Amino acid sequence: QVQLVESGGGLVQPGGSLRLSCAVSGNIASIPTMDWYRQAPGKQRELVARISALGSTNYADSVKGRFTVSRDNAKNSAALQMNLLKPEDPAVYYCYAIIVSRSSGPRSYWGQGTQVTVSS
Repeated sequence: QVQLVESGGGLVQPGGSLRLSCAVSGNIASIPTMDWYRQAPGKQRELVARISALGSTNYADSVKGRFTVSRDNAKNSAALQMNLLKPEDPAVYYCYAIIVSRSSGPRSYWGQGTQVTVSS
């Protein structure tokens, strides 16, 4: 059974940094894309960053230059380094991935989410 588990959320002051991690477990054949989404109260879930298996990346305009997405294909994991956090960044952050398991075709998976709070 495929699972995504996120970690690394918490409370940070404006201008601070946090690093989120996403670990995928299960009978994995490949993970074409790994994304980070976020959802603030009363707002729609939005794509923050995406990384392909070959390492190409895309970012939301609001986080360009501050957030960096990375992945370790050997460990089936991804990370989101968040620097210069702003008051508008707080949200529940979710890892999302398209995963091809050894027993089935590609499917999408969501992690459980991790809370990021920015406050002085």
